Amino acid sequence: MSAPLLHEDEFQARLDAGLWWKIFQHALRLKRFLIPLAFTGMLIAAIDASFAQVTRWTIDTVVQRGAQADLRPGIGLYLLLTALLSLGIWVFIELAGKISNHLSHDIRRLCFDRLQELEFAFYDHRPVGWLITRLTSDCDRLARIIAWGFLDLVWGTCLVLMIAVSLLLMHWRLALIVLAVLPPLALVSKYFQRMMLLSHREIRKYNSQITAAYNESIQGVRTTKTLVREADNLGEFQQLSAAMFAASVKNARQSAVYYPIVMTLGSLAAGLALWGGGHFTAVGGMTLGTLVAFINFAGQFFNPINQMARTLTEMQAAQAAGERVMGLLATEPKITDSDDVKRRMAEVSASVPVVAGAVQPLAPDGYAAKIDAIEFRHVTFAYEEGSPVLRDFNLTVRAGQTIALVGPSGGGKSTIVSLVCRFYEPTQGGLLFNGTDYRQRSLHWLQAQLGIVLQTPHLFKGTVRENIRYGRLDATDAEIEEAARLVNAHEFISQMEHGYDTQVGEGGNRLSTGQKQLVSFARALLARPQIFVMDEATSSIDTETEQAIQAGIERLLAGRISFVIAHRLSTIRRADRILVINRGVIEEAGTHEELLRRRGHYYELYTSQFRREREEAVLEGAR
Repeated sequence: MSAPLLHEDEFQARLDAGLWWKIFQHALRLKRFLIPLAFTGMLIAAIDASFAQVTRWTIDTVVQRGAQADLRPGIGLYLLLTALLSLGIWVFIELAGKISNHLSHDIRRLCFDRLQELEFAFYDHRPVGWLITRLTSDCDRLARIIAWGFLDLVWGTCLVLMIAVSLLLMHWRLALIVLAVLPPLALVSKYFQRMMLLSHREIRKYNSQITAAYNESIQGVRTTKTLVREADNLGEFQQLSAAMFAASVKNARQSAVYYPIVMTLGSLAAGLALWGGGHFTAVGGMTLGTLVAFINFAGQFFNPINQMARTLTEMQAAQAAGERVMGLLATEPKITDSDDVKRRMAEVSASVPVVAGAVQPLAPDGYAAKIDAIEFRHVTFAYEEGSPVLRDFNLTVRAGQTIALVGPSGGGKSTIVSLVCRFYEPTQGGLLFNGTDYRQRSLHWLQAQLGIVLQTPHLFKGTVRENIRYGRLDATDAEIEEAARLVNAHEFISQMEHGYDTQVGEGGNRLSTGQKQLVSFARALLARPQIFVMDEATSSIDTETEQAIQAGIERLLAGRISFVIAHRLSTIRRADRILVINRGVIEEAGTHEELLRRRGHYYELYTSQFRREREEAVLEGAR
């Protein structure tokens, strides 16, 4: 059950400025919020630095004039600064919140868009939970650290500079004594932040694995219960949870040591200011107001440093999320339109007018929109290098033909249709549409010509009508119902409580497997595909229902190029050609009758299955 450790979970033990600049570039699109936030941070820093100066001026005034001192200006300045500080805090909370929400939305949308573009091979080695983590917690974490971290860095940097300049202007020698604690602070910060970065990344790694384990456990709950694997799964999950707990405790201990050290150095600086300032005040080189301001500044000096240290630590913690998210955004699809295809599509778009409702003779890439033939020409394909699934495969299919693929599991049947759909591309050789390598055709156009019905159909949360309309979003209600009638789904849909407006539930869990299959047939039919693929599509439908929809399927396949992967060999007897695929090659080819006469592999498969079905029918009748 435990999720595998992926290569992306390994990182360098340092803060990557280049990575954070790439992330910050996404925030630069929100300049309307970012620039006011920066000015707000500077304003708050100036106000924070002004309080000590007002205190200094007030104390020196009282020392000089005694009871005659007028405190009203000082009180007025305090009230004004307090009002401005309150306003500034309210403004930065509003702005930082907007930046965080907008940025999280933008990054998540970009990640989702990239996931939609990536080829199937990208998902072969990445658990769903791993991907969910990137689109949820990782994106949120980056958005928060950019918004609030940017404010803290602007405010902290400005306040530190203002305090340092104030100290040097008031008494440069005492200022140098106070600032002497900065070098040891830098060394301590560098040492601890490196350790905290590694422990934070370890936490994020286990968090991704735990999310993947949650997803896998929920999806496989039926298998878990039937195999009584609850205790074993719990044990595996506890290992992940314990590993994350250990990493979290280690990080908490590091923080518990680091932050008190920073506070101690700040207290040391205030003590040095008091010691040195007392001496200079005693000999007359410093006023009492300046001494109080120095002590205030010395204590205040390390507040922004401490906050910036926390921000940098959070950035280091979030860097693991940043590397994952930016790595996902930087992943280029391996199956995409070439520059030449994009150029031709732009030329066609500019020169060919689109008439609403008219059949376009040309596809968006400039070639014929009608697919007359598909040819595999010396195709070799391997999911992993050195382990070919297809070897020098050759096949030509013309419009109106139905090709049935049978054979043992792992022989290459699903790989053939995956290559036709361009979910993968040949390792060697070519796959031609109308004599043109399909890598020279538009990927979006090609996949828009597909109608696919899988062994395990997937329905989206929503109504039956919405799931059928997913095949063609501009379809009318009448067209939806006509598609359902053609595959004999209309009857069971009409008998449901709300008919076509019945909710199917999460993943279609309110429908039986057979009902979901019929809805997926209607959806595929509605899409008006030129290429139709059925992958064990009738395996979940009882024999009676299967016979009822055969006429609808024949109408569906008419005039189209069709590939049918079938477990029930009785469903493919009318196929134009039946190919027995074994170990990546065509072992036998012909019509149903031709293959039976040869008494080869297909004959053995068919007679064995026919005998088994007869036995089952006899047993069923005996009951």
